[in-house]
Amino acid sequence: QVQVVESGGGLVQAGGSLRLSCVASGSIFSISDMSWHRQAPGKQRELVAIISSRGSTMYADSVKGRFTISRDNRNNTVYVQMNSLKATDTGVYFCNVRVNGPGRKYDYWGQGTQVTVSS
Repeated sequence: QVQVVESGGGLVQAGGSLRLSCVASGSIFSISDMSWHRQAPGKQRELVAIISSRGSTMYADSVKGRFTISRDNRNNTVYVQMNSLKATDTGVYFCNVRVNGPGRKYDYWGQGTQVTVSS
């Protein structure tokens, strides 16, 4: 079993910054991709940023130049530094961890952390 726990959300004014953290623990041999997703009220969950095991990154167009994803493979942790926050960044942010298993990969999700940006 794998547990995924996010932290770092909160209330911030537009233009401010937040750093989210996500730690995976449990029966983990190795981790493939790690990613952040968000869900705004009344909207579908969307991919914000993803980082591969080798450090390759990809971002949603809406956050390019403002968000930076990084990971600490030794501690099974992924971060997202969010700068120049906008009201449209408000939502629940979820961490996804893709764990390598025998012949397949397994996706695990955290419970989410709320980010609220006031304008």
